[in-house]
Amino acid sequence: MEFVVTLNMEIVRIVQSIIEGERDVIANLANTSAVLWEHMPRLNWVGFYIVRQVRKIDATYFDQLVLGPFQGKPACIRINIGRGVCGAAAASKQTIVVPNVDEFADHIVCDGNSKSEIVTPIIVNDKVVAVLDIDSPELDRFSESDAQMVRSVAELLAKGCAW
Repeated sequence: MEFVVTLNMEIVRIVQSIIEGERDVIANLANTSAVLWEHMPRLNWVGFYIVRQVRKIDATYFDQLVLGPFQGKPACIRINIGRGVCGAAAASKQTIVVPNVDEFADHIVCDGNSKSEIVTPIIVNDKVVAVLDIDSPELDRFSESDAQMVRSVAELLAKGCAW
């Protein structure tokens, strides 16, 4: 466990050093997904969904999560707020750790090899602007230390990017 905590603290430091002085959202999300992909073992997808306003036919608008920078296989492009693990994390403004995605009632399958998932919202001025989504092909892959790390990364991105 001590190794995981040390590794997770190192990941936070790497992300902090990479985004320091750079405010561009896409650049920072792209580099962050690459850092997580490179340094977190046993993953099959890591990336971001960014909140975008979508216009309906009747000219009203609603928020939707739209695929952003990621590492891994092609993914679902749009997710409604409240749907799946990503949408639930966005709606609740809470980190969600799912030990077994088959037991999450509203799980959206983008990659059938994913067995566990962790999603944390990125919050700016009390508004969710994006979510960080990480999937693993292993059951029960994500620990409390991982949850703390992804929350720290989300906080860095919330403060370090020009949302």
